[in-house]
Amino acid sequence: MEHLVTRSEIDAAAHYVREHTHHHPEFGLVLGSGLATLAEAVEDPDFIPFHEIPHFPVSSVQGHSGRLVIGKLEGRSVLVMQGRVHFYEGYSMSQVTLPIRMMHVLGIHTLILTNAAGGINRAFKAGDVMLITDHLNLIGMAGQNPLRGPNDETFGPRFPDMSQPYDGGLRDLALQVATHNRIDLKQGVYICLAGPSFESPADVRFLRAIGADAVGMSTVPETVVARHAGMRVLGLSGISNSLAGEEAGPETTHEEVLEAGRILVPKMMTIIRGVLPPA
Repeated sequence: MEHLVTRSEIDAAAHYVREHTHHHPEFGLVLGSGLATLAEAVEDPDFIPFHEIPHFPVSSVQGHSGRLVIGKLEGRSVLVMQGRVHFYEGYSMSQVTLPIRMMHVLGIHTLILTNAAGGINRAFKAGDVMLITDHLNLIGMAGQNPLRGPNDETFGPRFPDMSQPYDGGLRDLALQVATHNRIDLKQGVYICLAGPSFESPADVRFLRAIGADAVGMSTVPETVVARHAGMRVLGLSGISNSLAGEEAGPETTHEEVLEAGRILVPKMMTIIRGVLPPA
């Protein structure tokens, strides 16, 4: 039976985190596959393993460290999720997005989401960073929307607007930071699939035809829940491999995704640091 997270479970998780850090984070950061080392830049950190937090989902995926790192980045208080959980691990969408609900309860107003993604746009290559301008919620369209179930009006309305899922001001700032630091920041539409299998050539041709520039297995449910609660969202995809989609090509592996993350981390960190407003 599908597990629908309750408000008491979210509050219990938030209470535990409050009791185990001396920081009061305003900004949330979720790190995707191969990007966990971004958390090493956090100063004066408190570490909280996912498995210690009541009702918190725990990742089983290589490259997802599975802990919160709470401290200072560019002088601002941040909560960093070093890893995330995914729908394909067997969790409900409600469980997958519990961490975002918890962040909102903790008072976090701005969320930066990162992921490793396959490049569908033929102009993209491994090692590029893509600024997410919009998304295709294919899983949600098929019925697995994270807002399914009873609506808690203290978070947001029953039918939330999704016309601007990724904050325009934050996107403009990210582009300015990238230009100043000579980073070729791509822009495009991200599509979330359920996974865990990677895409076939026919899958890729279909996704390109419907307007996707990059594909992954996360981020969109988190964005939907964050926007439901009125949080500002910035999304960054690290392009880990290029998907031609014309015929059978080189085998895609998770190890390839993790290796690309090591190339992407310096670019991601430059953009993230530049987007955080001065303390």
